[in-house]
Amino acid sequence: MASDNDNDVKEHLIECYRQRLRQLIKVDQVLDHIHFIEPGQKEQIRQKARTDGDSAATDQLISAVIAKPHVDGWFTAFVDALINGGCEFAAEYMKVIPPEPEVEAEHDQRVKLIQLLSPSLMDMKTEDVRVECFSRGLLTLEDSEIIKAATTNQGNMGGARELLRYIVRGRRGWFSEFLEILRKTEHLHLYELTGGSPDSDKKGDSHDSSTHPAQGMSLVKYLFVSEALLCFTVLGAAAGGSEKAEIVLRDYQMDVARPALEGKNIIVCLPTGSGKTRVAVYITKKHLDCRRAEGSSGKVVVLVNKVPLVEQHYSAEFLPFLKPAYKVERVSGDCQLKISFTEIVKKNDVIICTAQILENFLERSNKGEDEGVELSALTLIVIDECHHTQKGEVYNHIMMRYLMQKHKNKRLKKEQKEPMLLPQILGLTASPGVGGATKMVKVEDHILRICANLDASRIMTRDLGEFQREPRKNNLPVEDRKEDPFGDVIKNIMNSIQTHAELSPTSDFGSQNYEQWVVQKERIAATEENQKVRICSEHLRQYNEGLNLSHTIRMQDAFSFLNKYHEEEIQKKTTPDDEHVIEKTVTEIFLSNLFGEKKEELQQLASKPEYENDSLSQLRCQILREFSSRKEARGIIFTKTRRSAIALSQWIQEDPKCADVGVKAAYVIGGGDQSVVKPMTNTEQRDVLNKFRNGEVNVLIATTVAEEGLDIPACNFVIRYGLVTNEIAMIQAKGRGRAEDSSYTLVDVKNSGVAEKECVNEYRITLMNKAITKIGALNQAEYDKRIQIQAIVEDRLRTRKKEQKRMQQQKGEVKFSCRGCSKHICTGDDIQIIEGMHRVNVTPEFSELFIPKENSPNEQSEDKYYIACKKCGQRWGSMMLYRGIDCPSIHVKNFVVSFNGEKKSKCTKWSELPIKFPNFDYNEHANRIVESYDDES
Repeated sequence: MASDNDNDVKEHLIECYRQRLRQLIKVDQVLDHIHFIEPGQKEQIRQKARTDGDSAATDQLISAVIAKPHVDGWFTAFVDALINGGCEFAAEYMKVIPPEPEVEAEHDQRVKLIQLLSPSLMDMKTEDVRVECFSRGLLTLEDSEIIKAATTNQGNMGGARELLRYIVRGRRGWFSEFLEILRKTEHLHLYELTGGSPDSDKKGDSHDSSTHPAQGMSLVKYLFVSEALLCFTVLGAAAGGSEKAEIVLRDYQMDVARPALEGKNIIVCLPTGSGKTRVAVYITKKHLDCRRAEGSSGKVVVLVNKVPLVEQHYSAEFLPFLKPAYKVERVSGDCQLKISFTEIVKKNDVIICTAQILENFLERSNKGEDEGVELSALTLIVIDECHHTQKGEVYNHIMMRYLMQKHKNKRLKKEQKEPMLLPQILGLTASPGVGGATKMVKVEDHILRICANLDASRIMTRDLGEFQREPRKNNLPVEDRKEDPFGDVIKNIMNSIQTHAELSPTSDFGSQNYEQWVVQKERIAATEENQKVRICSEHLRQYNEGLNLSHTIRMQDAFSFLNKYHEEEIQKKTTPDDEHVIEKTVTEIFLSNLFGEKKEELQQLASKPEYENDSLSQLRCQILREFSSRKEARGIIFTKTRRSAIALSQWIQEDPKCADVGVKAAYVIGGGDQSVVKPMTNTEQRDVLNKFRNGEVNVLIATTVAEEGLDIPACNFVIRYGLVTNEIAMIQAKGRGRAEDSSYTLVDVKNSGVAEKECVNEYRITLMNKAITKIGALNQAEYDKRIQIQAIVEDRLRTRKKEQKRMQQQKGEVKFSCRGCSKHICTGDDIQIIEGMHRVNVTPEFSELFIPKENSPNEQSEDKYYIACKKCGQRWGSMMLYRGIDCPSIHVKNFVVSFNGEKKSKCTKWSELPIKFPNFDYNEHANRIVESYDDES
């Protein structure tokens, strides 16, 4: 073990050469070979490299390396990592054999020369030069693969930029060999520009390092002259900016961007992985540059529909290319910023945020509140995944504000008044979809409706030509079980329940049609106050889900689901102190006994592997194929439900064959609270996705939350496991496979109908592409005529606002009844809202109607208690702790809602009830609590 004194000497050595190491270390490659730094800290350093470049990240890396306490052999491991990471020149300094001062100065001058001549060197044939550099040892295998990927994804110039960045951080003697490579690959003008002799013979000359070979001019003098000549064309990195400061677009990207560069509102429609976001960054930069040149400031807001995309767009795209010229900030629901969103908008040039945040602050401004944001304060809005600008989506709410103001501006102009300035709109999508249409004209109408909602003058799309990539597609059918005793027991239970409730379904158990039928029966029974049918329908729905789970995941997981449901039903009818007697109906007793009689049989059958479904076998085989046939496999498995995502992740983690080939699985699910399965927080989602990006996890099991927008360049296979939704989701899922030679596999699951749905989606995609082409061929007058913006806006606005206004004015007529026993509970006047999302009822009358019950230790909830009906035990919501006060938070799906005596059969989300409840008055409620304490004392 090294002494403390030895360690001090080594730390001092690293500190002495810190500045030199900043110039020579390739952070990502070195980190791959250092094992004494924690994974979380590695990811922070990698993130620093992505946002601020290798030099800044090297400081963070060095600090981590010299941090105490040291593990045995830490210094040797660091030196080995430098060598294995392709940083041999840096390793020489650590071996205390640094180059002579003259050689060191010469190296610095040549690096500077490469930086100055970068604009010209970008014209090199990158692929030819890369191959030669690798064969001569100037690049490691990993360097070479990164440059190749950059060339494929960003074009020749993007690859050239990466190549120049890596060779200057390699080994000693790189410069003369690089010149020879330029000559050999027939870049004679670049060879001469960088120092090669124009009289060099075909066999190559040696290059005298003491003078610059261009006409015998000294290297220092040549650098001075070059800098004077090239001061207007140097890259941002040489000028002190980001190493990624120059944005280079491919031809098809520039074509689709052109109308936006002229200030027009457009939609950019390009396939996933084709660089739509890069186009948006380029348009953003040109927009800000133009406004700055005109003497005015620009304000750009980039809207996304999922929290993980905020960080992705910020770190990987907008920040690297726009700093330091412009201030870029990101805001999402889980950001811990200490100033308001209004101040962030004022202080920054580009703000990347979730759409709901902007909508909230636009609404505040509309109400005349100080902390609001006006549309007129923005000059460009970029809308990612803009196909969501329809129906009740938040994107559409924002655009409705825009279109209403545009309509008002026309009136103001007629009245010769000053209109309000409106921002330019840029929409991005890979798949506007067909909107359920089956005929070409209806598909065109759907796409034109999205164009109208975005006030787009054009939808821009182009053929990708040589850059088009399609993953290899596989369809894996499955065989039915020869015997399914586990499923047979569940079906017998369901038959008994149907007989008891006198129900006659028209579809098979386990099918989607059966699911829809039983949900409809439950809703009708709830509104008719038929508790026998309502309770039986709910149980049938759970058994149907259990049956489907047995076709998708392990039988033991399906059994656990059913067993947990029945344990919760028993818990609903019990109280901890036995103070209240909760009614138990004849039907509830029947249902409880029915499961109790079959429980042991189901548990025994679930443990027999010979009865497992074939879908799991096919999935296992496909995973093993991917990992056996690839050097480094990394993929996403999409599945239908949160429950199946968690169960599949656990199954893969426990499978010894998967472990043998190096599979490291994790799951990522949504953050909404509509499911009984506990949602993932934004932080949990981000942590898992970061692990997937850096390779700590190489198989991600995901629900549809991961379909849109996530950019994982190393992902090389996608499996859709019994999940096919619509054509948009199909395009998005395929697009997650970003690496070359990616595969897309469809694994069938019984009753899922995925093969048929996939064929339908392929047909829809063909229709969509033809419709986009037809719309693109319209002349501007025909296009404008078909959009009919005013009619669409006014019709939608009138319908929505009319109902909302009527219900808003008569909140007292909106009544809530317990879904379990039909007892009247409260009206809309009794409800307040906390933080824009939690609906609470803190009236004394309401507190008399429920009992708080403690969640079980394995309950999927962050709240310690839930609230349930005193009469029937129906769960109503949760007891949330807000600033030290218990507030009963109610969930609308647990109630029957009526308005003016008419019951609403479908109201499972608060968004389906167009009422704006008043904000919770914390001070008033706190004073009421204090007064009640005073009365008691």
